Amino acid sequence: MTENSSRPDDIRRGMYVEIASLLYNIAEVAISLTAGCLTGSSALISWGVDSIVECNSAAFMIWRLKGEADGIGEQQVLKRKKVALAVLSAAFAIAVIFISFEAISMFISGAKSDMSWWGIGILVVSLFVNPMLAWGKYYYGKNTGSPSLKYDAIDTMICEYQTIVVLVGIGLAQWQGWWWADPVAALLIVPYVAWEAFKAGRDAWNVNPSEAKKGSK
Repeated sequence: MTENSSRPDDIRRGMYVEIASLLYNIAEVAISLTAGCLTGSSALISWGVDSIVECNSAAFMIWRLKGEADGIGEQQVLKRKKVALAVLSAAFAIAVIFISFEAISMFISGAKSDMSWWGIGILVVSLFVNPMLAWGKYYYGKNTGSPSLKYDAIDTMICEYQTIVVLVGIGLAQWQGWWWADPVAALLIVPYVAWEAFKAGRDAWNVNPSEAKKGSK
């Protein structure tokens, strides 16, 4: 724990990081989905859909951390954790279906996406914002002994990897004429999202609020 700070203080600071993450991801969703739909970029659309999942994750983390900051019992904390993980798992599964459909449809049609400087801009900004958000989540997760905050930090850094993949895919499609690079970039995201759906569902299944005294927050 940091000097001159208590666990409740760090829980609240972790919650503020999650609020910042939620607000930024909302901006990502609005810009990337608009740009992706206007230009026909399946990679941008897929990245935007993943940002919706990130919004979901941040919102439920805020809900969970607020409950802990307000002093609810450990059993209630675990109940919130179980619900948050179950919702996150479902959101990931929906994202897998949507991303796969968009990318495969683009392969079948052979359509080439257009350039979007708005889309490129939000991707570049995210290259710098995501590591800062991940650091904040991990830092306060470590200080408070909260595995879920550290887990969310890892998710944010994987989003950084996805951002790089999408930028490379769009670059190859636009400047090398490799139209197929855009849907390939989208499909490269699918295995990660599917794995996260499985892990979140497994973790939700393993959370047992009735064993609150044995669990950790």
